[in-house]
Amino acid sequence: MEQNVHINDDEDILALLKNVKKIAVVGLSPKANRPSHRVSKAMQEFSYQIIPVRPAVDRILEEKVYKNLHDIPFAVDLVNVFRAPKYVPEIVEECIACKVPAIWLQEGVIHPEAAQHAVEAGRKVIMDRCSYKEYLRLIVNNDA
Repeated sequence: MEQNVHINDDEDILALLKNVKKIAVVGLSPKANRPSHRVSKAMQEFSYQIIPVRPAVDRILEEKVYKNLHDIPFAVDLVNVFRAPKYVPEIVEECIACKVPAIWLQEGVIHPEAAQHAVEAGRKVIMDRCSYKEYLRLIVNNDA
């Protein structure tokens, strides 16, 4: 039976955005001009806890940085991915191993096979959408 590779339904995306609190951001850049930094800072301002995941940096957005998902000593609700598509299968495997319930692949981060694998492993997956734009569209602009 064919399953949807990712969530397209606004209701599902809205529910996810309303229910998650802790977002691990894989590939969060310390550079303020990078999309990962801008989006994560905005989401932090919307009261989400941002957990940066990036090797070789100590702090980003005034938060402790973890080298990988396995190093985070608490559960996260969502992993937001700002890495090239070729890294997505490895990140999905790490999400599954760490029992992360949802994975968000940002705009341009497209890997249908890895997304399908995550869905088959029981994970919610959003692919090729910007979490910040979706938050603005579904929550801020709709006063939901």
